[in-house]
Amino acid sequence: MKILMLTWEYPPRIVGGIARVVNDLSKRLIKDGHEVTVVTYREGNAPYFEEDKGVKVYRVDNYIINPNNFIDWIMQMNFNMVAKANEIIANEGKFDVIHAHDWLVAYAAKTLKNSYDIPIVATIHATESGRNSGIHDETQRYINDTEWMLTYEATEVIVNSNYMKRELQSLFGLPFEKINVVPNGINITMFNGVERDYEFRRQYALDHEKIILFMGRLVYEKGVQHLISAMPKILAGYHDAKLVIAGKGGMIDELKAQVDSMGIGNKVYFTGYMDAKQVCKMYKCADVSVFPSTYEPFGIVALEAMLSGTPVVVSDIGGLNEIVQHGENGMKSYAGNPNSIADSILALLYNAQLSQEVVKKAKNMVKNDYNWAKIAQDTHFTYQKAICQTMAERQRRQMEQEKARKTKKAKNTETEITNLLAFRKRQAYA
Repeated sequence: MKILMLTWEYPPRIVGGIARVVNDLSKRLIKDGHEVTVVTYREGNAPYFEEDKGVKVYRVDNYIINPNNFIDWIMQMNFNMVAKANEIIANEGKFDVIHAHDWLVAYAAKTLKNSYDIPIVATIHATESGRNSGIHDETQRYINDTEWMLTYEATEVIVNSNYMKRELQSLFGLPFEKINVVPNGINITMFNGVERDYEFRRQYALDHEKIILFMGRLVYEKGVQHLISAMPKILAGYHDAKLVIAGKGGMIDELKAQVDSMGIGNKVYFTGYMDAKQVCKMYKCADVSVFPSTYEPFGIVALEAMLSGTPVVVSDIGGLNEIVQHGENGMKSYAGNPNSIADSILALLYNAQLSQEVVKKAKNMVKNDYNWAKIAQDTHFTYQKAICQTMAERQRRQMEQEKARKTKKAKNTETEITNLLAFRKRQAYA
């Protein structure tokens, strides 16, 4: 099967979780014998073309004309994606399916679908309404409408949790059977050979301090502000603790100001951006990983922490709520509630046996349920559904065209006979 992946991020460009999902899924599909071509945005000095372990990766620039806003920037990227895909199809032939990742590539996917009659499978990783707790301005409305258009144009839609399936049904009125729940996965070998590095750890905390780790983007829906608010209660119950916040995002100045105003600057450390190797090391150094999101369609970072052997605390919302069973493979807290977050963290810090038990169960669950071999098979099945539906639609159109042709021919024949009879009648009276 020939698959065209459209995504606005692919390594080394990593904005959120889409880059890792597309990267890992594509490489697994290659191992399963499929052909995968990725068209994405070029950032920095990344090559315009490369073969990434069998995955053909084409990158496009944007125009030299500066866009007025983010929406214009996205449209420019989509135009260039279409141009590149046309070039690839001209040289290498049609694809069997287009896999579009989120609204950012919706226009390129729709154009290619209509030009070449290729089915779209769209993965909606998150929604604008969910990220912002509703639609509040015209830009958000535009993005929301584009998400709807992509799901309408797609033959099949993929979401990564039952929570997201319900959200899409509510937002866009999609048919139940059109939405396929296929969870994200992680590279099961990502921590192979990675051990706790004490020299690395000492950059962030003293040896006797327990590291409470947040890993992710510093944006409102990730709930870092609530974790910071939980620190006074945590420190009152367990003084030798240190909160390490790893990641970057638009809220960093606001979060630092929050820490300063609370007077806990010596107990909170902002690491900034971490590369893949540093991320693995950081998980191994942590004693508890916390993901206090207020909106989270899935929560791939929680899987990474579980696989690393770090006990996790997550909010009881979205995909996180489906991944973690409280007290079994992790701990839950009420979303947006600092007291609840603190209680779950303290339970793990004080109870070594509980931590060991949840870590063991969590590791087994991740390896069994969230490996890319299984997820790629489920994704491939969705591709097959989309292709079969498109073939059936083509046959229906052909049958309708043939029926219309025959009807037209019969009408023409009937008209000719009527005209001939009228002519002969006129001759008889002449």
